[in-house]
Amino acid sequence: MLDKVKTGISKQELLEKYNHTVGLQDINIDMPACGIQVIMGLSGAGKSTLIRHINRLIDPTSGKIIVDGEDVLAMEPRELRNFRKFKASMVFQKFSLFPHRTVNENVAYGLKIQYKNQEEINKICAEWIQRVGLGGFENHYPAQLSGGMQQRVGLIRALATNPDILLMDEAFSALDPLIRSDMQNILLDLQKELKKTIVFITHDLDEALKLGDNIVILRGGEMVQQGKPQEIILNPIDDYVTDFTKDINRGKIIQVKHIVEKDHSSSDYVIESSKTVEEAIEELINADKSSANVKENSSIIGSITTKNLVSVISRK
Repeated sequence: MLDKVKTGISKQELLEKYNHTVGLQDINIDMPACGIQVIMGLSGAGKSTLIRHINRLIDPTSGKIIVDGEDVLAMEPRELRNFRKFKASMVFQKFSLFPHRTVNENVAYGLKIQYKNQEEINKICAEWIQRVGLGGFENHYPAQLSGGMQQRVGLIRALATNPDILLMDEAFSALDPLIRSDMQNILLDLQKELKKTIVFITHDLDEALKLGDNIVILRGGEMVQQGKPQEIILNPIDDYVTDFTKDINRGKIIQVKHIVEKDHSSSDYVIESSKTVEEAIEELINADKSSANVKENSSIIGSITTKNLVSVISRK
């Protein structure tokens, strides 16, 4: 079947003639270490299928999965078990906690299979449980916790083993909006310190823009566009991505440094490059200015005008 796919047979024809489905095709993603790589798309796009390839819960028909120079597909069973124990942890959408184990026992699970001694396990569990505000709930069972609390347990169970890679498959999708936002903030706060390589699956563009250092958009098992959040908003590759991003509040997302004009302004007013478009407009209005120079790392990198800032927000 692989030969037929490579020769260009359509997915529909492959399904109708041979009863085979192409789940993913021509996926090539370079995920930098210590950042949050978001993979997003609508239901059925192949997001969860893709993330499950990284730790080989699913094996691809062909290709390679390279982590720190080593092909995960070439690992022997023992190597793969160690990869899952020590290198890559996973957080699932449905929490996947052990219902018959307490909070403390759930967090301790990965540490036990790493063969850590009980004293060290107790110390690590206590630290993580306190860190996410679950102190006092150590002996509670999952059914006694709210959804947000359960997902915090799932998150720290994955982090307690100190993996290099954290795989998060729609980890916050089942949560109410306010709890979801709180979990996003917890993750970002932890990431500032831990600097893990996180692969985060979502169908929500707002969540992708808030969390992602880099975003990949999937459609029908194929990669449509990848890049930094601001690049995708400013330069959507096709009508699909344009439609996907059309309702985003551009003023709150896009930073001045991404739209700066190279010419310097005659204005004596200076704005930091990290300001969002919305913040820059408000600042210029309050200062009664129509233009400003833009500063980054103590150097002027260009200029902006109120007119250009407004055009960025209104652009479709």
